[in-house]
Amino acid sequence: MKAEIDGQYGKLVWELAEDLRLNPDRVSKTQALTLDKGRPLMGLKGTAGLFGSPEWWDSIASGRISTVKHMGRITKLVFAGQDARWGDEVNSFEMTLDNGGVTLESIRASRKQDRLLFKTGTRVLATYALDELKKQPGPDGSVNRHAILLEMRIEAEYSS
Repeated sequence: MKAEIDGQYGKLVWELAEDLRLNPDRVSKTQALTLDKGRPLMGLKGTAGLFGSPEWWDSIASGRISTVKHMGRITKLVFAGQDARWGDEVNSFEMTLDNGGVTLESIRASRKQDRLLFKTGTRVLATYALDELKKQPGPDGSVNRHAILLEMRIEAEYSS
């Protein structure tokens, strides 16, 4: 039996909260860039709380920082980027979204064995927080935001 992906189901294979717990330097470096007045065009704006802080998480929960969900089916596994450490190992996937769009996503899995769940035809749900950047406006004149992956869920086989 396959678990459905709708935000409540599917296997949670990566979540930002756990990643930040294991990598606290990411929080401190991101917050330092936000607070650095000498870099007015780099980093997050911080108006809804500093990245990773309780206020920031509350802003996501309350909707002050909006979220977006990319839900769809993996159509192709690919190697993306120039980082030689991966060699020719697959590190990303192309996904056809339920709305018909196509996106390229990085494979994110906290446990190495969960990387094997990413297969062509498998459904994925990636949830992002859209946090405002210091550099405003965006190229199209709208509010410039950075998409921060909050969690990745994947359709997984479960025994009944």
